[in-house]
Amino acid sequence: MTRIVLTTDETLTSTYHDVPLLDFLGCAPYDKLPKWVFRLLDSQLPDENGVLTQAPYGLRKVEAALLRDGFKRDEVVVAHPRKIERFIGKDTTIVSLYEMDPMGLGPVSMMFTNGGKWTNYTKVKFLELVERINRIRDAKGLDFKLVVGGPGAWQVDFRREEREKLRIDHVVIGEADHVAGELFRDIETGNADETIFIKGWPRVEQIPTIVAPSYKGMVEVMRGCGRGCRFCEPNLRVARYIPLEKIEEEIRLNVRAGIDHAWLHSEDIFLYKVEDKKNFYPNAEAVIELFEMARRYTKNVNPTHGAVAGALANPGMIERISEIVEAGPDHWIGIQVGFETASPGLIGKYMNNKMKPFSPEEWPWVLLNGTYVLNKNYWFPAYTTILGLPGDTDEDEIMTARLIITMEKELEEKLGNRAHFTVTPLAFIPMGLLKDQEFYRIDEMITYGQFLHLYHAWRHLHKEVIRGLPTVMKSNPFLIPFYPLARLGARLVVRHLRKWGIERGFDPDKRLEPLDLRIEVEEHRWYPTPSLVEAY
Repeated sequence: MTRIVLTTDETLTSTYHDVPLLDFLGCAPYDKLPKWVFRLLDSQLPDENGVLTQAPYGLRKVEAALLRDGFKRDEVVVAHPRKIERFIGKDTTIVSLYEMDPMGLGPVSMMFTNGGKWTNYTKVKFLELVERINRIRDAKGLDFKLVVGGPGAWQVDFRREEREKLRIDHVVIGEADHVAGELFRDIETGNADETIFIKGWPRVEQIPTIVAPSYKGMVEVMRGCGRGCRFCEPNLRVARYIPLEKIEEEIRLNVRAGIDHAWLHSEDIFLYKVEDKKNFYPNAEAVIELFEMARRYTKNVNPTHGAVAGALANPGMIERISEIVEAGPDHWIGIQVGFETASPGLIGKYMNNKMKPFSPEEWPWVLLNGTYVLNKNYWFPAYTTILGLPGDTDEDEIMTARLIITMEKELEEKLGNRAHFTVTPLAFIPMGLLKDQEFYRIDEMITYGQFLHLYHAWRHLHKEVIRGLPTVMKSNPFLIPFYPLARLGARLVVRHLRKWGIERGFDPDKRLEPLDLRIEVEEHRWYPTPSLVEAY
């Protein structure tokens, strides 16, 4: 039996057959979909005698920090959630869960579960795991502490009554790399608060290098962002850049374990080692060097998140990265990008650095032209927007719908079958500097403008399922039987939204004129770094 047992719920240990973006299945309403869908699409990470051979990156960081801080190797285990019984016993002092969305209060889940009226899959699996742990505790008469941490820990603290019923002893909120050993010892000795708010952040040298393989070959290249969007917790943290040699060490570790992939994780990959903190013009040389280093170890190199303004600010950087990773018609680079809203007013109010080095007034132009730069170089942006930003108007929301229509039209005219993007509307969640606002509940709060925003985003997604999914399927034969189902599902969602809107008195057929925007990359100003002037 093990002193410290680290684990997570099963939605974070599923590979989902390596289908892109299917990781979001955890956000789907468990009580509204056939249960066979979840069983069919679930494929769990391998383990050796209950020990995860790959694990979510956050768990690996906690493991590495504890080992650095004096815990012995045989005292700490990263266990598969289905096999935790093997490790919990009389010697166990802490069972700690790393969670992303334990109560289903995340933006994607709140959108897919009708404002939380239904129960998402992640919450179902989290509750199942906690109940199993409590049964073990009761059956064996054990006295360990049950701890929840990770990016979603705030949800457990927010739902205090449910937390008490689940008998969760401690909730840890914040980055713990620099205090992990002290924190766990305080919990063991009973000297820790029930809710532990970690003050400050670890310096770069206090962030440990992982000691065992991470899920999908995830490696962190920076913490925080620096753009300071008011609704976003990570963006409010001090930006810290992981040295190239530490990133390389983690990639090597994963590759030696047989993981032929490097997911470069950040809030904005184009801000890696950025020096221009006023205009956020990318440090293109540093970003390119990062991709060149990763490509030496694996042909499969992907970023997780990036800002469209950074891509547009230096198209030569995007072109060079595409060359490095050999992007092309059969190998697209996926990236998650914040679209948020088309409204210059809302962007300027809540995200006044997001569009830099451009201005809030240029934001719709930036989205159109930035997508052009990405698509031209075989990057596929998966955009997210926010429904219900405080103070939004129907004019703001209709402008977002019109921009989606504009992007679809202009990009297809310019790039034909190379034009690809998705837009997924998410519910506003009161986080960051907007914690005093209320959750957006779509069923109660939706306006006509928000409906048009939602409807046109899903109409475009339906088109992308028809046009873009066959390209994705080439690299994953598992998807081929599901193509007809995906097309049908997307069409049914659009039909349902249309019917739902009409029932509320909204007109889905209202003619929306495209915005007066054009793709004019070559004619607009640039902010090149000297070494890349010749790139474009």
